[in-house]
Amino acid sequence: MTPADMVLTPMGLRFGGRVIPCAIGKGGLTREKREGDGATPRGGHRILGCLYRPDRMARPVAWAVPIGPRDLWSDDAARAEYNHLVRAPYAGSHERLRRADPLYDLVLLTDWNWPDAVPGRGSAIFLHRWRRPGYPTEGCIAMDPGDLLWVTRRISPGARVIVR
Repeated sequence: MTPADMVLTPMGLRFGGRVIPCAIGKGGLTREKREGDGATPRGGHRILGCLYRPDRMARPVAWAVPIGPRDLWSDDAARAEYNHLVRAPYAGSHERLRRADPLYDLVLLTDWNWPDAVPGRGSAIFLHRWRRPGYPTEGCIAMDPGDLLWVTRRISPGARVIVR
């Protein structure tokens, strides 16, 4: 491990001399991630990118990419675009990135099952804001929006999230 690594512990996400309260998937932690299981995959996951809502916040870091009105994430294991950013109109199963709620106003993308996605192994493990403290995710890691912004401003692409 390096000082640039984020480490998920039972107490929260350890990073930068802090332990940040966070929520994980409703299915707990797993070594055998599957699409729709609601679990957070164990392992070392690299941060590959940052997405943000430019209509709701200023660009948080120079490497952040704005989320547009047509941006979606494919979770359709039967399609070649599985676990990739796609744009509407898109006929396959997907999740909207530009949501009505603020959940994805700021998103850190990990390399879970990416770029060469194995169908059914699970899509899109993000770090994003939580609905409320402790409320579980569908497999992502979620935290308070202020903490998420703090983390985002202190990491760079390639940083690791270690989930034990």
